[in-house]
Amino acid sequence: QVQLVESGGGLVQPGGSLRLSCAASGTSFSLYAMGWYRQAPGKQRELVASHTSDSNIDYADSVKGRFTIARDYAKNTIYLQMNSLKPEDTAVYYCNARNTRLLYWGQGTKVTVSS
Repeated sequence: QVQLVESGGGLVQPGGSLRLSCAASGTSFSLYAMGWYRQAPGKQRELVASHTSDSNIDYADSVKGRFTIARDYAKNTIYLQMNSLKPEDTAVYYCNARNTRLLYWGQGTKVTVSS
């Protein structure tokens, strides 16, 4: 059974940092693109950062220079290092894995940026 399990969310003050992890299991994800999305209350889910199987990386403009996506192929895990967090980064963060035929989502981890 394919599973994506996120962890690392929580409450942090503005300007703080968090590191999210997404552990994938059930198959090899080396040929999948993987990424992080987020959904704030009342808003649509949006792409935060993506990492293709051949290591092309892309970021949403709103997080460029603050967030970094990384991938450990051996561990089937992706990370999202989030620095200089802002209240507008508050959302549920989801990881996904996709290829040309399949799409998987994790259950999400909540990030709250508040003083």
